[in-house]
Amino acid sequence: VTEDLVRRRAEHNNCEIFSLEEISLHQQEIEKLEYLDKWCRDLKILYLQNNLIPKIENVSKLKKLEYLNVALNNIERIENLEGCEELKKLDLTANFVGELSSIETLRYNIHLKELFLVGNPCTEFEGYREFVVATLCQLKYLDSKEIERSERIQALQNYAEVKQKIREQEQAYLLKRAKEKEEAQRRMHERKNRKEKQMEAEFGFDSPDSLQDKENHKAEGEREQRTWRTVEDDEDRRFWEEPTPYTPESRLEAHRYIEEKRKAKDDMRESKKKEKPHPTLVTAEGKVLNVNIPKLHFVLKDDEENNQFILDLAVYRHLDTSLLDIDVQPTYIRVLVKGKPFQLVLPEEVKPDSSSAKRSQTTGHLVVSMPKVKEIILSKQKLPTSVKPSDSNAMQRSTRSKQVEKLEVDPSKYSFPDVTKIIPEKERIGQGPIRLQPGKITETIQ
Repeated sequence: VTEDLVRRRAEHNNCEIFSLEEISLHQQEIEKLEYLDKWCRDLKILYLQNNLIPKIENVSKLKKLEYLNVALNNIERIENLEGCEELKKLDLTANFVGELSSIETLRYNIHLKELFLVGNPCTEFEGYREFVVATLCQLKYLDSKEIERSERIQALQNYAEVKQKIREQEQAYLLKRAKEKEEAQRRMHERKNRKEKQMEAEFGFDSPDSLQDKENHKAEGEREQRTWRTVEDDEDRRFWEEPTPYTPESRLEAHRYIEEKRKAKDDMRESKKKEKPHPTLVTAEGKVLNVNIPKLHFVLKDDEENNQFILDLAVYRHLDTSLLDIDVQPTYIRVLVKGKPFQLVLPEEVKPDSSSAKRSQTTGHLVVSMPKVKEIILSKQKLPTSVKPSDSNAMQRSTRSKQVEKLEVDPSKYSFPDVTKIIPEKERIGQGPIRLQPGKITETIQ
């Protein structure tokens, strides 16, 4: 139990723990119950089910505690609850309570009304219910079943005889538990030794020369990795298929085994990340390479009309723009997508200072416009002198469907007034308005 864990689970109380009245710490892999009696003195409801707690401790100062749930743990005795003066409900479902006489410590909890012991070894003892009912006179419900007044009277009448039977069964159970603990220790040592021998046999750890040879050959390293996986798979299959009794030791051993596997996978994943080489963007000779680590679809368009290149990079639609880093150079463009480089060599040199980038509002694609350095000048086309007008007209008609030509006028067929002679003509005629000359009148004889 850590302070950070308690604060995270106290979100409903603004992460304040000194005034906390209820907290749920279930399925947190807690192996020891501690600190709660110092941090959370006002606790009334405490959920600790499905953990690995072996002992009830460090809760005696919780004077206001009314409900304690420690189901699915490794508890073998009922103890250290005398200080919980307001305790009304205690749930010990599916634990390993075998010392049934330990419930006598609950006599001091005068407000205790409900007790759950179902799923514990003590429930299999002969006279279990009668003993509990007679011992804890304040109880109203045992294992969700109401205690009748007649049942309590009968239990009290047979209390001495039932108590003797419970003591005898407890002694037998404690001997059995001692053997189970020894067996668990032996099994744990055997598994450890077997794993070490398999590793030595497969990898040859006792031979430094062979280990050095394996490090020098990549193929041998791959074979070692496959062998290691085989050893691990065999060990994993043997561990889960081996029949073991359901005890606190076996439950804890299974948890530790799962933790080792998870940690080994995490370490392997981290080592792969460290061993993974960084992609080569520029060779030692200075040659820029095309790289697409994010594996994104892209289109590079040559916009001749605007004399520029347009890159359409299909980045993820919901990717935040802050995760994109764009670097345009004269000969290439580099885009970092969540730290993964995309690099493309451009066919021509561009102007980095005049380039622009934007995101599409519909698709989310990244569109980068890069103007070219070289400007294109279109020269006017002239007809060759050796081609006759008739031939040129035929050529124009044949190519008219392919390209658009401007209309040209033949000056030999049309005449236009010479604008340059207007002023001299006016000077020659003289000053004053120009009068229209009357035209000749022709008479027609009928």
